[in-house]
Amino acid sequence: MARPQREDRSRDREDSEIVDKLVGINRVAKVVKGGRRFGFAALVVVGDQRGRVGFGHGKAREVPEAIRKATESAKRGMVRVPLREGRTLHHDVLGHYGAGEVILRAASVGTGIIASGPMRAVFECLGVHDVVAKSIGTQNPHNMIRATFDALKQIQSPRMVAQRRGKKVSEIVGKREESPAAAAEAQE
Repeated sequence: MARPQREDRSRDREDSEIVDKLVGINRVAKVVKGGRRFGFAALVVVGDQRGRVGFGHGKAREVPEAIRKATESAKRGMVRVPLREGRTLHHDVLGHYGAGEVILRAASVGTGIIASGPMRAVFECLGVHDVVAKSIGTQNPHNMIRATFDALKQIQSPRMVAQRRGKKVSEIVGKREESPAAAAEAQE
């Protein structure tokens, strides 16, 4: 009996660290004999702000129930994304879904999140602080989020590439070249 309680506590602690963002709510009406019946569809993005993120879609007759269903769906479908220095992406990447296409670019310190609404929610939940993103094609939030996730799933860290090739990370990355100012100071 003690073991399930321990697992429940760890799951509660994990859930308390998860941040969720409501991207959109859509109201739909079904015309029936007595009038209209309204339903709601919610789109939610969740993440732990340390490299895990997921999205979910939920439908119900009331808004809170739709949001709850979407949040549960998002938690079940979370993916891990490798981040460079815990603040940006490792490399530039292109993602597609339907008519949606997104371009995600790594950015230097202090750039911030330069992205539109649905993509901004994904990056805030993911824990990215510096990124430049561009959406080409559709403005549909569902397709933009799916295209963003398609791009995020393609990101690979130097450690992953080195492991796949059977090399060391230093062989993959190589030594960083010194800036001209630093080279001038070294000569003096």
